[in-house]
Amino acid sequence: MKDSITQDKESPTPSLLKGFLNELANVRMASKNTVRNYAQALNHFDAWHRQTHGCPPQWSQLERMVFRSYLRFLGREKYSRSSTQIHFSALRTFYKHLIRQGVVSETPIRDILLPKKAKRLPTFLTQDQILALLEAPAKVWQERLETLKQPGSPDVYLRDTAVLETFYSCGMRVSELCGLRFQDVLWEMQLIKVIGKGNKERLCPVGRPALESIGRYWDLIEHPRQADLPVFMAQAKTHTPLYPRLIQGRLKAYLVAAGLDPNLTPHKLRHSFATHLINAGADLRSVQELLGHAHLVTTQIYTHLSTDRLREVYQESHPRA
Repeated sequence: MKDSITQDKESPTPSLLKGFLNELANVRMASKNTVRNYAQALNHFDAWHRQTHGCPPQWSQLERMVFRSYLRFLGREKYSRSSTQIHFSALRTFYKHLIRQGVVSETPIRDILLPKKAKRLPTFLTQDQILALLEAPAKVWQERLETLKQPGSPDVYLRDTAVLETFYSCGMRVSELCGLRFQDVLWEMQLIKVIGKGNKERLCPVGRPALESIGRYWDLIEHPRQADLPVFMAQAKTHTPLYPRLIQGRLKAYLVAAGLDPNLTPHKLRHSFATHLINAGADLRSVQELLGHAHLVTTQIYTHLSTDRLREVYQESHPRA
C-alpha cells in the first residue's frame, strides 16, 4: 500500500546525505542497490518528518519517540517487514556515520524493536527441472527452425544456454554474472573470478558443461578474447554486456518452454545450486564461500531444505531406523 508522503527529489540536508552516500559507496563498497535503497529510505523519513512535524529533521535533536512514531506510521501504511527493516537499517547506518562525523554523540534508534522478517524457505528447482530448463534454449531454437523460414542466428540461444549453465554451475548472483569479463574465466583451472557484494572477490569452480557452452557461444559470435570484454553480451556487434532485466525476460520464456513456473527468478537458480550441494553432502562453510555470503547464518537457511535428504540417510544408515 502506498502512503501519502510526497518526497522531494532534494533532501533538506543534502551535504549530510551526500557525504553519507559517498562513504557508503566508496569506503564501505556497498552495492548500487543498497546505496539507492538507503537514499530513498532517508528521503522518505525526511519527507514524513516535514509533513508530520512541519519542519525538516534536526538529526542531533531527534528523540527515540520520533522513530517509534515513524515505525507506527510504516505499520499503518502496510509496509512489509522487509521494507521496514530496510528503512531502519538506513537510519541506523546514517546515524553511525553522523557519530563518526561528530554531528551527534549517540544514536536515538538503539533498542527500538522492529517486526521480525518472516522466515521463508527459498524456492528451488529439482535436478530434473534444472535439466529441463538447461535444455529449453535448444528446444526453443529447434521450434524456431521448424516454424520460421528465416529463423536467424542461433547465437542468442547459445548465449542463453551458456548463461543458464553458468548460473547453475557457479551459483552466482545475476549482477555478478552480468559483470563477468573475459579475463575472469580461468579455463585451465576451471574457475571463474567473481566480484560480489562490496567488491569482494571470490573464485568459483565452474563445470565443464558450462565452459563448453561458453566456448560454443564465443566461437559463433567470434568473441575477440580481449580481457575487458563481457563474457555474455546483449549485443555482440557493439560488445554491450548482458543486463539483469534481459536475463529475467529470457528466463521467463525458457521456464514456460520447460513447463515450469514462469514467475521464478534467476535467484532461484542460486537457491537450487546451494540446495543441491547441501543435499549431496557439501558442508555449510564451503557453500557459504561459494555463494559469497558474508555470514554463515545467511547460508544456514538451506539446511532446512535438506530434511528429506537427512531422513533418507537416517533410514539407510541407522540400525534401528
